[in-house]
Amino acid sequence: MPLPLLLTLIPLTGVCAFLALRQAMHMFQLNSYQDFPYKNWLKGHRSVFVSAKRLVPCGLMLGGSLIGGWPMALLWAAGTGLYVLVNRPQPAKKPLVYTPRVKRMLICAAVIFCLWVLLADYVFACLVFTGFARGQMGLIRLGYFLPALMLVLSILLQHRLIMVYNDMMQPVEKRINKGFETDARNILASMPNLKIIGITGSYGKTSTKFFLQQLLSTRYDVYMTPGNYNTTLGVIRAVREGLRPTHQIFLCEMGARYKGDIREICELVHPDLGVITSVGPQHLETFGNLETVLSTKLELADAVKGKGPVFLNLDSAPLAAGEPDQERITYGQNGRDYRLSDLYVDETGSRFTVTAPDGESQSFSTRLLGTANVQNICGAIAVSHHLGIPLRALVPAVRQLEGAPHRLQLLRRPDMTIIDDAYNSNPVGAKNALETLAMCRGVRIAVTPGLVELGDKELEYNETLGRQAAGCCDVLITVGRQERTAAIRRGAQEAGLEPAHIVQADTVQQAVDQARALPGSPKMVLLLNDLTDNY
Repeated sequence: MPLPLLLTLIPLTGVCAFLALRQAMHMFQLNSYQDFPYKNWLKGHRSVFVSAKRLVPCGLMLGGSLIGGWPMALLWAAGTGLYVLVNRPQPAKKPLVYTPRVKRMLICAAVIFCLWVLLADYVFACLVFTGFARGQMGLIRLGYFLPALMLVLSILLQHRLIMVYNDMMQPVEKRINKGFETDARNILASMPNLKIIGITGSYGKTSTKFFLQQLLSTRYDVYMTPGNYNTTLGVIRAVREGLRPTHQIFLCEMGARYKGDIREICELVHPDLGVITSVGPQHLETFGNLETVLSTKLELADAVKGKGPVFLNLDSAPLAAGEPDQERITYGQNGRDYRLSDLYVDETGSRFTVTAPDGESQSFSTRLLGTANVQNICGAIAVSHHLGIPLRALVPAVRQLEGAPHRLQLLRRPDMTIIDDAYNSNPVGAKNALETLAMCRGVRIAVTPGLVELGDKELEYNETLGRQAAGCCDVLITVGRQERTAAIRRGAQEAGLEPAHIVQADTVQQAVDQARALPGSPKMVLLLNDLTDNY
C-alpha cells in the first residue's frame, strides 16, 4: 500500500481516538479528575466502552489489515467512518468543559498518540520491508496486522489511558495549583479583619450558606463561595476571583469526599467560627462508614477551637451524639441555645419561632418549603444573631429569603408546581423532601433516579427510599433502568403503592412529560435528585 495512503489513514484513526478520549474525559471530569471514583464508575459501566458500536468498526479496521493493500485502505476508511458516525458526542446534562486542565491532558494525549503512531510505523517498516527482502509473506501480513492492532488499541484503551495522562500531568498540575494556592493565601493574609465562617455538613450546607449571605448582608459586606465551589481548589478559585478588600465576612462552604478534606480547606482559610449543618450517610463509597463522616465534619470544629464557637444542628442525631468538647452553640428543635419551636409547614411556606440563649423569642415566616429549610434558616439566624443582628431585624429578611437553586426550590408552571430538589443526594434529605411533598394538596408525584455513592448499602437505601415514597406520593416515577431504580420500585410495592402508580422513565424530561399527562389537578411534582451523566 502506498505510503501517502497509509499517512491518510492515521489522521482518521486519530479522530476515532479523540472521540474515545473525549467520552472518557467527560466521565473523568464528572468524577473530579480522581482515579478512585473513576475506576468505580468503570466497574459499573463496562458496556459503555465494550460495545458493538466501538468493537464493530475496530473489527473492520483489523479485518482489513489481514488482507493488506487497497482492500485494507477501504476497510480501514469504512471502519473509521462508521466509528465516527455511531460514536458522535451526545447531548449531556453537564457537558464536558474544556478547562485549562483538560486542555493540558489533551496535549499530553496527543503527544503520546504521535509517539505511538511513530512506533507503529517503525514496526510496519521493519516487518514489511524485511518480509519483502526475504520473500516471507507471513512476515508481510504480520507487518500490516501488528501496527493496525496498535492503532486500534489506541482507540479502545483511551478510557484506561486517561488515568495515565492524569498521572503524567500531576507534577505540572501540582506546580500550577501551588501557585494559585499561594496567591489565595496572600489575598487572605492581606485582609486580617475579615471574619471567615466555615460551613459544612452532609446536607444543608449550601442552603445555609445562601441563607446566611442574605441575612448577614443586612448589616455586613458578605462574600460567599459561589455555586458548589466547596473543594480546596474551588475555594482557592473563589478567593482569587471574587474576594475583595471591602468584604467583611467570607462564607466558605466546605465539602468532602475523603477524610482530611475539610482539614485541608481549613488550613487554607483558617476559619474564625464554623457551622456544621448535619451528619448523615453520604459518600459512603469513599468514607466507608458514618463514624468517618462524623470525624471528617468535626475537622471544622477542630479548626475553630480556641478562636470561636462551632454552631451545631442538634436535629441531626449523629451530630448530637458526637458533640465536640469545646465552645459550641447549638440550634434546631433539639437545640439548647437557639431553639426552634411552633413549626408549621405547608405548600405555601413555613412559620416558626426561634428562642435565643437570653430567652428572647421571635416568630418568623418564609415562603420556603420543608422542615429542612427551616432548620437551615434557624442555623443562619443563630449565626447572624451571634454576630450582632437583633432577632427582630431579621424578620423581614427571613420573609424575603430566596432558596438555593435546586434545593426544595418551588417552581410554578401553568399545569403543575415543581418542587425542585435536584441536588439532593442523601437518604436524610430525600426523606425530608418526600415529607414536604406529603404536606401538599392535589396529585403528588415523586420523580427520582435514586441515590448514589452509598457503597454496598446503595440498594438498601434506595429500597427504603421506595418505601418512604409510597407513604408520601400518589405516583412514583423512577428515572433510568439501573439496579437502584429497581430497588426503589420494589420498596414502593412492598409498602403498598399499587404497581399501576409506579412508572418508569428513561430521562427526567420524559418523567416530567409523563407527570404532565397524568389525570387530576393541581399537580405537585417533586424532582428528587438529578444525576449527572456518569450515573
